[in-house]
Amino acid sequence: MKKPYILVVNDDGITAPGIKALIEVSKELGDVVVVAPDKPQSGMGHAITFNSTLHIQQMEVEGVPGYACSGTPVDCVKLAVSTLLAKKPDLIVSGINHGSNSSINVIYSGTMSAAVEGALQDIPSVGFSLLDHSIDANFGAAKVITKNIIGNLLSHPLPKGFCLNVNIPNVNEQLIVGIKICRQAKGNWVEDYDARKDPMGRTYYWLTGKFIIDDDGTDTDEWALANNYVSVVPVKHDITDYEVLKTIKWLANEKV
Repeated sequence: MKKPYILVVNDDGITAPGIKALIEVSKELGDVVVVAPDKPQSGMGHAITFNSTLHIQQMEVEGVPGYACSGTPVDCVKLAVSTLLAKKPDLIVSGINHGSNSSINVIYSGTMSAAVEGALQDIPSVGFSLLDHSIDANFGAAKVITKNIIGNLLSHPLPKGFCLNVNIPNVNEQLIVGIKICRQAKGNWVEDYDARKDPMGRTYYWLTGKFIIDDDGTDTDEWALANNYVSVVPVKHDITDYEVLKTIKWLANEKV
C-alpha cells in the first residue's frame, strides 16, 4: 500500500525539540518531508515574505529530507507546495509547538497559520501544541496523542477548507482524561509594555501582559485543557461573522 506523503512544519524552528517529536511520530505513519523556519518564528500569524528574499538550506532532519527556510511558517508551506516538493502532500502537520495555542492565541500563532495555509490549499492540516514552553519539555504524552490524531486524519479526511487546532495539557499520559471536541474560548491578552534603557541610554520596550479568559463555558478549549483533556477545535480561514451579517443589512441602504 502506498504510504501517505506528510509535510512537517512548525514555528519554533527546524531544530526545536517539538518538531523532532512530530517527525518521529509522522515517520511511523508515512513518508515525511520537513520544511520549517531556520529560526524561531513564534507569533508571526499568517505573515508572508514579499519585500525580501527567501533562502533555503537543504538538510536531513531526524533521518528524513528537510529544508530550513529563512521565512515564516506560512512561507514554508507555500514554498513547499509550490516549489520544493515533487508532489502535493496528503497531510500537513504543524508543531509540536512549545506552548498553548488555545483561545485567541490561534490568531497570533505561526503554528496554526501554517495549518490554515494548508487548508487554504485544500490539504488536510492540523496544528499541535503542548502547554509547556520549556526547551526541555517532555513530549512523551504528546507523541501518543499526535500519532492517534494523525492516524485518524489519514483514514477520515477533513472537509475542505478546515484544519484542526489541537492543544495537549502538560501532564503525564496517565492523567489525560481523553480528547474533547471544543469551541474556541473567548479571551484576550491585556498587554503592557515595560520601558527600559539600553546601554546607550535609549528607551526600548519589552512586551509583557497576561491572558484573561472571559468564558465560563464547559465546551471550550480552555475548560478542556484545565480539566486534563486534549482540546480539538476545527478552524477555518473564513472569519466572516455570519450572525452579525444578518443584523447589519441596513448599512447597504445608507448613502456614503
